[in-house]
Amino acid sequence: MAEAILQVVPRLDAGGSEQAAVEIAEALTRAGASALVATEGGRMATTLADAGGEIIPLPVASKNPFTILANARRLARLVEERGVALVHARSRAPGWSAFLAARRTGRPFVTTYHGAYGDFGPLKSAYNSVMGRGDRVIANSRYTAHLIASRHQAARERIRTIYRGVDEHVFDPSAVKPEAVARLRERWGVAPETKIVLQAARLTGLKGHRDTIEAAFLLATEGALDGAVVIFAGDAPGKSAYREELAVLIARHGLADKVRLVGHCEEMQAAFLASQVALVPSLVPETFGRTSVEAQAMGCPVILSNLGALPETIVSPEQDKSGFTGWLVPSGDALALAARIKLALRLNPQTRAALGARARRHVAGKFTLRRMQQATLAVYDELLGTYLAARFEQRTAPLPAGILLK
Repeated sequence: MAEAILQVVPRLDAGGSEQAAVEIAEALTRAGASALVATEGGRMATTLADAGGEIIPLPVASKNPFTILANARRLARLVEERGVALVHARSRAPGWSAFLAARRTGRPFVTTYHGAYGDFGPLKSAYNSVMGRGDRVIANSRYTAHLIASRHQAARERIRTIYRGVDEHVFDPSAVKPEAVARLRERWGVAPETKIVLQAARLTGLKGHRDTIEAAFLLATEGALDGAVVIFAGDAPGKSAYREELAVLIARHGLADKVRLVGHCEEMQAAFLASQVALVPSLVPETFGRTSVEAQAMGCPVILSNLGALPETIVSPEQDKSGFTGWLVPSGDALALAARIKLALRLNPQTRAALGARARRHVAGKFTLRRMQQATLAVYDELLGTYLAARFEQRTAPLPAGILLK
């Protein structure tokens, strides 16, 4: 009988934990295993089903202690009825239900740290502690691994670092038609010859938009933004006041023709392909840096805050003067950010193309979806004594020339 793996995630809306749940469901299906996902559902439910996963509807997003205990009982019954071999939790509230169910049924328990999880006070620490109780604790970066080890010292030997990955077939410059880039530029009101400085992030003060506006002002003052425009691609769910604040700040600096708020962007591949450089000037530590990796996969160099896991996603000039894929700047330093944007805008087409090619090779060597999927299945194998990773590799590896599947 095929192995059954149960992942537990609060909802299936857009987000890192949700996307990872879908990606691992796909990998399990390819490896011939059953992929169950306990969740409240959401807009990615169809995507999960298409990936071969099966949704188990449960109110696992609830933080109510009674609901958590009730969910634990339901999950324990599910584990026994469906022959679940391992339980994998991707968030704290459902993590407690999953932990209790796993311990009650004697199944291995895995957790993945998808965020930093604010650790303020003894109650919050106790609530967070479930993420360090896994028989294996997956960290999405070295920064996250150090964070876990500092909070859960007993978990040090159980931590496994697995970077998030991007699908090279989706984030592939050759897969984007020139017309798609042209349409996006037209929608944004950007002329074909105008260079784009892109900041793709939800509109929140933690993402450093104010510093980008200040940097744009410094550049515009000396004429360094001539022939270029800064694009803020992202929405502000429940934070319209922040969007208005940014709009006022842009107008106050006289940057209405240089900095634009274009809202949410679905065509991120085309957006990165259209851009001269992408910015991630976060003011708080990121536990990974998916935007950085996606941009580089599309051949777009990046400028990042030297904070959290972001430095792990690039090769900086300090590491390799001739092989760098992006730049680091101190968090909150608009002057340094302006200097790096200016440098990126001044790159000639040949230098820019070479930099983009290096960035794409960097991602291909370290941050692919297939690598992340295989490494996660290897963690399951470590606990179960199975061969999921090997089966996945066998079924996804390119066939030798002349060999056809029957």
